[in-house]
Amino acid sequence: MTVKEIHRNKRWHFLLLILITMSPAESLIGVSPETDVGGFDYGEALSKSLLYFEAQRSGRLPYNQRVTWRDHSGLTDGLEQGVDLVGGYHDAGDHVKFGLPMAFTVTMLSWSVIEYGDSLASTGELSHALEAIKWGTDYFIKAHTSPNVLWAEVGDGDTDHYCWQRPEDMTTSRRAFKIDENNPGSDLAGETAAAMAAASIVFRTTNPHYSHLLLHHAQQLFEFGDKYRGKYDESLRVVKSYYASVSGYMDELLWGATWLYRATDNDHYMSYVVDMAHQLGGLSWAMSEFSWDVKFAGVQLLASMLIKEEQHKQHSKIIQQYKSKADHYLCSILNKNINGTNVQRTPAGLLYVRQWNNMQYVSTASFLLTVYSDYLRKSNSDLQCHEGTVTPDEMIVFAKSQIDYILGSNPMKTSYLVGYGPKYPTRVHHRGASIASYKDYKGFIGCTQGYDYWYGRPEPNPSVLVGALVGGPDHRDEFVDRRDNYVQTEACTYNTAPLVGVFARLIELEEQTLEEEDVSLVATYKK
Repeated sequence: MTVKEIHRNKRWHFLLLILITMSPAESLIGVSPETDVGGFDYGEALSKSLLYFEAQRSGRLPYNQRVTWRDHSGLTDGLEQGVDLVGGYHDAGDHVKFGLPMAFTVTMLSWSVIEYGDSLASTGELSHALEAIKWGTDYFIKAHTSPNVLWAEVGDGDTDHYCWQRPEDMTTSRRAFKIDENNPGSDLAGETAAAMAAASIVFRTTNPHYSHLLLHHAQQLFEFGDKYRGKYDESLRVVKSYYASVSGYMDELLWGATWLYRATDNDHYMSYVVDMAHQLGGLSWAMSEFSWDVKFAGVQLLASMLIKEEQHKQHSKIIQQYKSKADHYLCSILNKNINGTNVQRTPAGLLYVRQWNNMQYVSTASFLLTVYSDYLRKSNSDLQCHEGTVTPDEMIVFAKSQIDYILGSNPMKTSYLVGYGPKYPTRVHHRGASIASYKDYKGFIGCTQGYDYWYGRPEPNPSVLVGALVGGPDHRDEFVDRRDNYVQTEACTYNTAPLVGVFARLIELEEQTLEEEDVSLVATYKK
């Protein structure tokens, strides 16, 4: 039997056991009858999701670059301001380097490795995950030029959106914008601190010097953000139309402190999370989304996972309040809350938060459900919701249903992870992928030439943006694969990042099922 056949059997064995052992309550939480239930190759999905980050790279590409239709770009970024800002990621289908979503992307990639590094290693994908994280953190080190200065953005959305060019041909403004003592941005500083603190945990054993450097930057950034408070979009109006900090900076300060506590085990940061819980809204916000802008649910979930640790008994009252808010988020995702606070779903069962780029909320929700279900399983606990108790197994079954919807178990019979499966979006709203590759056509393509000759073409993109999670279907499960339908066909780095951890966990579950369960178990449940 070949390796592929072995893994195929593993997947079907895993799927069969889930379906046979699923209780009526679980089936209500899971997939709608309108969708197909199929065996998906989570290993392939994981590999492709990590490829996507290489397509989004800015800067001088390395010798081992696997996405070969890309080439060097943005090699003078920061030059106008006298600082080296070469590198980092484009957030989506454009070429601006936005600091806030980039930092959240790196935080989620790092969290995925922290939780599921062993699974990533067993699949051979850990090195690619580490490279994806380091491509971001190397840029953050450059961007943090002094303790109270962080370069927040390179390029501006207005001029960038006027042009449709490959990143290798950019003629748009590459002006850089920074936050400092006079132009504060506590949200950006807090999220970048979280990203670097989380990454410091990732590199602690494999690259201790780099880990220490990241932690040093994270601590400085947190102190800067906390001391000079303000919203970054008030200091830098240029981001207002693209990545406005609607939730403010309070969640990012708590988020940054939480990750610094995890990275250092220093009680100073734990005391901050506890003492500032009320003042910064950690206990007053009951959320139904977790995103690049809104971190409260992540803070609440991480804090609640400390509740049974002996050294935190003195903080148990506040941690319990954090837990109640985390439970509210999870129960709203699982349709187990009251008073109309549940997250809406499409007819086929996909979580639906809002029209624009809805899949980002699906991937983050699936990640938090997966992580918390593992925590509950280890602590021998269940999730208590207003509408009933939810077991860890039920939580992971629902997370799996969302992932399976993404991979093709949906009314459109399409995978929303580009490059996966027999059918996926081929006209992704992405400048680089929609124009002939620089490797194939080195002739210059001008600002409006891209719109004139490439943007409106009905043909598929010349390059496949493998691993990109597009915005996805509307509230009726309908999807139109058109390049100008950016609400549905644009993909973002923070959409895909949480999937890395969920795919890794689903692979673990397949392996555990094969090892722990005997075929006789199937026969027992059939009787």
